[in-house]
Amino acid sequence: MLLLRRFEERSGQLYGMKLIGGFCHLYIGQEAVAVGIQSTLKAGDKVITSYRDHGPMLATGSCPDAIMAELFGKFGGCSKGKGGSMHMFDLEKGFYGGHGIVGAQVPLGTGIAFAEKYKGTDNVCVTMFGDGAANQGQVYESFNMAKLWSLPVIYVIENNEYAMGTAVSRSCSTVDLYKRGESFGIEGQQVDGMDFFAVHSAMSKTVECVRNGSGPKLLEIKTYRYRGHSMSDPGTYRDKDEVNSYRNERDPIEIMKSKLMEMGLLDDIKVKEIEQEIKQIVEKATNFAKESPEPPMEELYTDIFKNNNINV
Repeated sequence: MLLLRRFEERSGQLYGMKLIGGFCHLYIGQEAVAVGIQSTLKAGDKVITSYRDHGPMLATGSCPDAIMAELFGKFGGCSKGKGGSMHMFDLEKGFYGGHGIVGAQVPLGTGIAFAEKYKGTDNVCVTMFGDGAANQGQVYESFNMAKLWSLPVIYVIENNEYAMGTAVSRSCSTVDLYKRGESFGIEGQQVDGMDFFAVHSAMSKTVECVRNGSGPKLLEIKTYRYRGHSMSDPGTYRDKDEVNSYRNERDPIEIMKSKLMEMGLLDDIKVKEIEQEIKQIVEKATNFAKESPEPPMEELYTDIFKNNNINV
């Protein structure tokens, strides 16, 4: 969780230095969601998410060097510098992206789950999307098919309370988003996304059910992002007291640290060691990105779909 936090803080700094360009959506404040989810999965399981993807991808164990290089648009990036912040992939880790179109990953995640069932595996696909995407029509088409075919998919709504700059209460007729699957027969549950242990507990039970053939499930994980929607969003639509209350009273890393200390699994010395280790990892990733070469010109013509059967 600390790696996700420090990596994103550094990404924000580098964006301000114009070393990272394009769109950039930071995950600061939502770390317990991605790490809590990943802690319940096994090799072979799949994860797909939206454009706020650096955090979930780091949680899968993907290389920070390759992720940072991708942010820089460099050839050493996980998508060879072609995807940037919003379109990252690591199929070896079961991470199927980063998708820039709001809600587009939901039918894709449903399709991945269909493939797993078709192949007869016991793998599940965690399909993550935000509260804003929860209002997209393709989400409910996916729900219908997933239930109809009893697919091994777990839909996770990361409810960070704002769809870009619009509060959930202003954009959703029903703010209890975990109920959105009820008309399709999909059970839902609301989870405290600022507490790793709450996410881990809920996901563990859900993963077990879906892996054993229960069909799709829906989790609404209530979380909060500290920064604006993207780097171009100053977040002036939010009350500063609201943000500060989350930072000071509900920060997921501080909650995690406090609980681990109560259990006797962590102390101040170990915290400093972890901080130093993470600092070195992030610095190494930054240097790797800076030194990585630009994509060669011939890369403009690779990985491009062409249909020779179409006459123009």
